[in-house]
Amino acid sequence: MTDENQTGPSRRAFLTGAGAAAAGTLAGHASAQTDPAIAIHPWMQELGDGVDAAPYGMPSPHEADVKRRTVEWLTADPVSSINFTPLHDLDGTITPNGLCFERHHSGVARVDPAQHRLMIHGLVDKPLVLTMEDLKRFPRQNHVYFLECAANSGMEWRGSQLNGCQFTHGMIHNVMYTGVPLRLVLEEAGVKPEGKWLLAEGADAAAMTRSIPMEKALDDCLVAFKMNGEALRPEQGYPVRLVVPGWEGNMWVKWLRRLEVGDQPWHHREETSKYTDLMADGVARRFTWEMDAKSVITSPSPQAPITHGPGPTVLTGLAWSGRGTIPRVDVTIDGGITWQEARMDGPSTPKALHRFYYDFEWDGKPLLLQSRAHDSTGYVQPTKDALREIRGENSIYHNNGIQTWAVDADGKAENVEIS
Repeated sequence: MTDENQTGPSRRAFLTGAGAAAAGTLAGHASAQTDPAIAIHPWMQELGDGVDAAPYGMPSPHEADVKRRTVEWLTADPVSSINFTPLHDLDGTITPNGLCFERHHSGVARVDPAQHRLMIHGLVDKPLVLTMEDLKRFPRQNHVYFLECAANSGMEWRGSQLNGCQFTHGMIHNVMYTGVPLRLVLEEAGVKPEGKWLLAEGADAAAMTRSIPMEKALDDCLVAFKMNGEALRPEQGYPVRLVVPGWEGNMWVKWLRRLEVGDQPWHHREETSKYTDLMADGVARRFTWEMDAKSVITSPSPQAPITHGPGPTVLTGLAWSGRGTIPRVDVTIDGGITWQEARMDGPSTPKALHRFYYDFEWDGKPLLLQSRAHDSTGYVQPTKDALREIRGENSIYHNNGIQTWAVDADGKAENVEIS
């Protein structure tokens, strides 16, 4: 029996159903020993690999499909391209290092940490050149943050395009960064009073640069050299990258080699021809750094259909905000006719991913699934139409509109738009 005042089936109902299913299974077989689910398998009788068989642990071969994927037609060349985190295959909030999406403008820089240097110059009292060893002598901190590309969901501005949350929302990951507060490095150099901006430059062939307001640089930015406890992966900026919490990923300069203090923004390529928001009238918004509150249902979704048939069903997803935490997520299974508050679970830290669940009894009828995030500032995730009324359809970046999955009676899901 389902409690109508709860968001899902009661434990008693679930256990009763499970017991009935087990009884049916046993009744259909001559004996328990003939049930293939409890048969004696080879792995129960053979010795396995020793402790040194895989000095760096690898996932089970049965999980080989859980991987980053690219969309070949999105970019002209894989060297300047992107791949996507398999959000539909993950749970919790921390993204494994090997599954964090990649975005490169000139491919992965292969940097020798012994030869790498970080220079701090410009409007400072004491220009510095730091080795990696020098950098690691500063006091360090650990923080969990999401990193989201500003173009995440960018293909969806003109309607439903890519069929899978890995492709619509997978330009994001969430890890624990270990590094030095940028403030301490700048204080060591001594920022002059007229130093109001900071230029960060990477050591890749694209010479990636972004202008950052000094207020942000002195607030919560990190010069990071580890993620999830181990050294940064090469594709994530090894040996050192900038972390700019809550702001668009392009500003998180990888392979960080130079920090220049100035009195005004530099207006380089990535903040003029790129990473601006083209409005309906042809005028571009610039310096739209913060990532607005956003959410997506990761399962059920096009890459994670319902396969068990009607009955107890777990809906789950992720929500995040560049301005704080996510205290609440609403979900609907009928396209917005009715909304229910989801169950938030796991850690809740500012500018990080939040996991939500909604447990319900699926009756086998078609569903229209949506989620709507509320952040700690009171901001509520808008519909796509509400965004278009303000922004038009010319933009690529900062699309945080509500996503819809349509689930049919067979449990298969696809990307649709109803608002």
